Amino acid sequence: MSKKIAFQGELGAYGHQACAEARPGLAPLPCPTFDAAIDAVRSGAADLGMIAVENSTYGRVADVHALLPESGLHIVDEAFVRVHVNLLGRKGAQLSDIKEAHGHVVILPQCAGFLKEHGIKGVVSSDNAKAARDVSEGDTNAHGALASELAAEIYDLDVLGRHIEDQDNNTTRFLVMARELDETRRGDHGMMTSFVFRVRNIPAALYKAMGGFATNSVNMTKLESYMVGGHFTATQFYAEIEGHPDDRNVQLALEELGYFTDMIRMMGVYPAAVRRREG
Repeated sequence: MSKKIAFQGELGAYGHQACAEARPGLAPLPCPTFDAAIDAVRSGAADLGMIAVENSTYGRVADVHALLPESGLHIVDEAFVRVHVNLLGRKGAQLSDIKEAHGHVVILPQCAGFLKEHGIKGVVSSDNAKAARDVSEGDTNAHGALASELAAEIYDLDVLGRHIEDQDNNTTRFLVMARELDETRRGDHGMMTSFVFRVRNIPAALYKAMGGFATNSVNMTKLESYMVGGHFTATQFYAEIEGHPDDRNVQLALEELGYFTDMIRMMGVYPAAVRRREG
């Protein structure tokens, strides 16, 4: 039985594209939500999960960083996918026919300039590939979909506007999730370590906790906070740093972090993607 990789969306979604590029040997498993994709990995229905976490134009994908720590899964890789947004229409439709463009809430702001220029109303869909399928099954040329060229191929649609994203570096970062933590690898382009922590309820705890990374020359590339259980006083942090937990400077920084926290949970140790170094 072939191994599977779960992603949020339908076939033709950008998550599908990420799976095809980063794990071409695995069969893609479409899931309606990020929760469902995580559950597929957790249950064994899929071997890996491809989870979108942030886009260079839109920003963070809402709630994903809150979902991952409670998933029981671990990050084993990262993948950066160049997101080309295309306006897709039914066979024979023209750009001038399109009055509404349907796409995920994340993708609409990424091509707002094009839509405004052509007087097209953006309409939220639960998934870009679903929007493409709905257009292909519809009976009007007035509706288009904002999706990938892969979706155009799958649903037999015409590309009426190619690469219409407002930013020419529009990129989405995905995390590859697995059931087991793997700290054995070393990447050709460096290593990343992701973890969550909760600071102790003492004055300047976060400031002091961060000091160890600065004094030990550990580069922290991400630090995000979110509430836990709806309580304003229970703030949890998600962090990403460059380096491996076995590196001496990382060891020292994590030890110092431990003095000012009441919880640290390792989320993943994985090779840094080459795209991370690209401008």
